[in-house]
Amino acid sequence: MSQRILITEDDRVQREIIRDILEQAGYETCPCADGPTALDALADGAYDILLTDMKMPGMDGLELLRRAKEQCPDLDVVVMTAHATVKTAVTAIKEGAADYIEKPFDKDELLLVMARTSERHELRQHNRMLVRLVDDSVSLGNIVGKSPVMHEVFERTRRAVSVPSTVLIQGESGTGKELIARHIHFSGARAKKPFVVVNCAAIPETLVESELFGHEKGAFTGAETSRSGKFELAHGGTLFLDEIGDMRLESQAKLLRVLQDGVIERVGGHKPRTVDVRVVVATNHDLKQCVDAGKFREDLYYRLEVLAITLPPLRERMEDLPYLVSHFREKVAEKLGITPPAIGPDILDALRRYRWPGNVRELENTLEQAFILAKGDTLTLDDLPEKLRAPEPNAGDIVLPAGGVVLEDLEQELIRQALERTGGRVKDAAELLGLTYKTLQYRMKKHEIPRTL
Repeated sequence: MSQRILITEDDRVQREIIRDILEQAGYETCPCADGPTALDALADGAYDILLTDMKMPGMDGLELLRRAKEQCPDLDVVVMTAHATVKTAVTAIKEGAADYIEKPFDKDELLLVMARTSERHELRQHNRMLVRLVDDSVSLGNIVGKSPVMHEVFERTRRAVSVPSTVLIQGESGTGKELIARHIHFSGARAKKPFVVVNCAAIPETLVESELFGHEKGAFTGAETSRSGKFELAHGGTLFLDEIGDMRLESQAKLLRVLQDGVIERVGGHKPRTVDVRVVVATNHDLKQCVDAGKFREDLYYRLEVLAITLPPLRERMEDLPYLVSHFREKVAEKLGITPPAIGPDILDALRRYRWPGNVRELENTLEQAFILAKGDTLTLDDLPEKLRAPEPNAGDIVLPAGGVVLEDLEQELIRQALERTGGRVKDAAELLGLTYKTLQYRMKKHEIPRTL
């Protein structure tokens, strides 16, 4: 869309020359002979830039600048003066002018100044839009989004807040599972009680039960004193078991008992202890698949699946990207103690092209890195990591062999290569091929391709 420029110049010939130059360059213009006429035009219509002479009879350019900015704060003003001294230019800039140009000027000088001002105006408008997106988006805690799939996530999370049931949160790493768990706790009836986090994947197998249920003195080598487990520490509050899919089967059986009876028993002890704990679990595995593979107890799975929340990967909700960028722009800038840099549409385009294997967490970290390395107050493509500056795939780079190809054979070969590269991990192979997990499963079954080659 071409920008609208209001030209205020008392010299009729100069006014017409300027109008012709700008209209030939694609701008929409409205020429005015004096300040009052220009103010009337601003009241009647929307303009992006005011280009005004400084020396005019009646209302001069400086007074027009002040009144125009009061009337339209978002208006960019460029002043023209035949008396260009440092003092005149500084005064105009202090009063809010975006730029100035010294008379006499030629066509190229005028177009350069207007292009520069136009670009800044568009960028500022774009970033105002990003700021408004935070207010317009649907958010829940620090989880931001407006896509239909996120509406479903928010709805299920709100339901989880109002009931005491166990919650199962599934999703890839970096999608925000712990944020959802924290929101459920701190927005519910247990908010003033402990919120205890356990990463099941980070605890050695031999210590899982001790960590969860505690131990008595002498229960094993090194147990020099009795110790409360995480369930006891979370009494009255919430225990968040992250990466539950990595818990060994023996520990799963004991966890099931706690969920059923609310009773624990310390390692090396014989005294049952009643605990009042709400359990929220999370995993980046497909638990149903783990059940089918014999790696997860079926009875525990169905106990956990009472209220399930599935967080989608970022690549499957790219319509939320502008909202997330807007949210992290403010959050990261506040964390770093800097003014949020301007972010143009070219940056958003680069972010959209990337598949984000690390999901929302990777997006936040990437923006923080870019903000730290940014050389100015506007983020440029050079400030982004190399992974985001790679050119878009060009379909023309794929050459059809002279003898042709059987599409079915090509598909099979690509699937086999993806499985080989990922060590037989179907989920990772699907991501490599740009497919959903279920789609790749279907095609593997269709071509009778085994998981391990």
